[in-house]
Amino acid sequence: MHERNPDAADMTRPDRRSFSIAFGFERIGLIAMRAPILSCVILLAMVVGAVFGIQRIQIDDSLSQLFRSDTKEYRQYEEVTRRFPSTEFDVLVVVEGKTLLERDNLEKLRDLVTDLQLVDGVRGLISLFSARQAPEPGKLPAALFPSELPQGAEYDQFIETVKSNEIIRGKLLSEDGTLALVVLSLEPSIVSDSKLKATVGQIRQVMNDDLADTGLTKELSGVPVMQLEIRNAVERDGIIYNVAGILAGCLIAIVFFRKVSFMVIAAFPPLLAILLSLGVLGWANFSLNMFLNVMTPLIMVISFSDSMQLTFAARDRLIAGEDKYSAFRNAVLVVGPACVLTHATAGISFIALQFSNSDLIRSFGEAGLLATIIALLAVLLLVPAFGVLLVRDERRFAEKFKTADWGVQALRRFCAWIAERMVGRPGFFSVLALLVVGGLAVVYASLEPRYRLADQVPDREQAVAASGRLDAKLTGANPIDILIEFPAGETLYSPQTLATIAAVHKLVEEQAGVGNVWSIETLRRWLAEKAGSHDVATLKEYVSVIPEHLVRRFISEDQTAVVVSGRVPDRDSSQILPVVEKLDRAMDAVRTAHPGYEVAVTGLSAIAARNSAGMIEKLNHGLTIEFVLVAVFIGLAFRSIVVMFACILPGIFPVVLSGTLLWLLGEGLQFASVVALTVSFGLGLSATIHFLNRLRSESQPGVGAAKAVERATVLMGPALILTTVVLACGLVVTVFSDLPSLRLFGWLSAFAMVAALVADFLILRPTAMWLITFAERFRHGGVAKPAE
Repeated sequence: MHERNPDAADMTRPDRRSFSIAFGFERIGLIAMRAPILSCVILLAMVVGAVFGIQRIQIDDSLSQLFRSDTKEYRQYEEVTRRFPSTEFDVLVVVEGKTLLERDNLEKLRDLVTDLQLVDGVRGLISLFSARQAPEPGKLPAALFPSELPQGAEYDQFIETVKSNEIIRGKLLSEDGTLALVVLSLEPSIVSDSKLKATVGQIRQVMNDDLADTGLTKELSGVPVMQLEIRNAVERDGIIYNVAGILAGCLIAIVFFRKVSFMVIAAFPPLLAILLSLGVLGWANFSLNMFLNVMTPLIMVISFSDSMQLTFAARDRLIAGEDKYSAFRNAVLVVGPACVLTHATAGISFIALQFSNSDLIRSFGEAGLLATIIALLAVLLLVPAFGVLLVRDERRFAEKFKTADWGVQALRRFCAWIAERMVGRPGFFSVLALLVVGGLAVVYASLEPRYRLADQVPDREQAVAASGRLDAKLTGANPIDILIEFPAGETLYSPQTLATIAAVHKLVEEQAGVGNVWSIETLRRWLAEKAGSHDVATLKEYVSVIPEHLVRRFISEDQTAVVVSGRVPDRDSSQILPVVEKLDRAMDAVRTAHPGYEVAVTGLSAIAARNSAGMIEKLNHGLTIEFVLVAVFIGLAFRSIVVMFACILPGIFPVVLSGTLLWLLGEGLQFASVVALTVSFGLGLSATIHFLNRLRSESQPGVGAAKAVERATVLMGPALILTTVVLACGLVVTVFSDLPSLRLFGWLSAFAMVAALVADFLILRPTAMWLITFAERFRHGGVAKPAE
């Protein structure tokens, strides 16, 4: 049986004959040791600067942030929202109940509509009470709802008239008369301002007061409400992640180190890395969003692993009798190169995100790369600096823990048990790993892209629930717009323009999956049906008396473009895309019949349906390329082709296993999941790199491959297990988020981290053992040298 518990002095034995896999960059950690007090003073000044930087961080709550890019489709979408800004500033009040159209409830609903117009920031609204009667010649049409509602049989007849009104039916009132929609148009300055919270709060208060004791349900939705809920969730999640990350790191550190000083040495550098990183992001004008909000646990993940490795290494040297300066110096020289390389691979993962078309994901990659650099410097500089400042009475410490280190010794015995079995039949386990990974990869390849707007919005708040009711009763809450731009010489009211608008409107109405269609054609039809007027002058007069905020919904201010607006339900983009493509193809007939008119299908739903699948697939292909790049990078760092091949299977395993779990759960590849897997791949290689770095030191002349693998496993295993537990805890706290995408990101990343640890013990050990033996047999260079 091989040696199970090497002397702790072996833990950080610098091999002066070997090269540095970090090209000597780890020696930067020795700088702070020479002047630890001065280093802490500089650190304090940086922390103060970081605090001010954090206060500069804004929150990006835009629903279109994922698709923000320099593409024709997105520029067109921005143009529509600039010229027809209605949906960006609409609060949707959804009132529902079987007694909605009872006389008393209808009166209270009208009172609500009246009071909502008085809320600060509301510039106008549309409701069923906006409907008009058929106009009489030479007169403006009267309101559909009289000031005094009729009673008895006359009221019943009146309600039937209301339910059959073309302007209301299926648009502002459901076909069964149980759901009413009130559209509030807010001032644009309110939506982008901190006043939005007060305005939405006032709307809720008015809604609750006016509809009290009616038995009706009332909910809010719309872009401003969703943005506010995202903003609140991001702020709340930031607090949860910070507190949970701090508690997890400190708790694990104090349990196993059993000394406050070592808890500070191991846990405080990652916490300071979080503070410094967020401060730098603030000064660099980054905005918190659905992805950047997970930066806190990610920084903890990136830095805590290496902080624990350095602290473990120094601690073992202290137990072996080293003084604190020598212990932390040797820890930096031996473990430091692996720390540099782990951060470098994490950095490559973030660089891979730069190939996305999404500005949001590229921004996340940039922020992650910046945070990775800061985390590396914080760990390399602060762990040894804190160590030489906080460790006292090394001799007493060594005597106390040499015989009482039960926690770490238990983990080492477990690691020895695993290693002994893995090196016993390396060829068998290597082939088995190859078959398992190959099978999981086949399942992973079958995953299809998925995207829903609701995944970006807190699903435990009102907005998603209200949108669901609109999907069920009014064909949907998500707008889809057809932009019509006029050629030079044509005006809004020219016969050719009106004919083009009518043709587009008709095609949108006929398109399955699209409902609640509005445009100037809606008004023209109503005038023709109710007043028998086809006169353009009457149409122009009617448009002129409509409130400006209503006109701007469909007609641009310069009257050179219009939109035909419909609604679609919030379904997966794979279900919306056929609708968008069929609608776009149908528009070809209009383009042919009316040359010169630019007709384009746009809107957030169309942008998401067209771009989400391609963007997710591109990210997934980037992940495949990352596998190769990282393996080559690690092989070059170790100057070994054996290492390059040894890290491939354990690196791929957590990704394909996580993908298989998504498949079993009936999930596809979402933005959050593919980004989580991309980042987790880089982070999960931390255990692999630390093991291979230790294995390189253990593989000395006269030491067999099996013994080297066992010794490296026993020495590095406990720290790897502990850090994986901390990292998984730091990521899994995101399950408390109200944002579905962040919950998915968190638990999937945590699962991938645990899977990476399993791969490190059950795949990397036998694979490395088999490759080393193969290399020795054929006298190739590798991790180990042939025994002499």
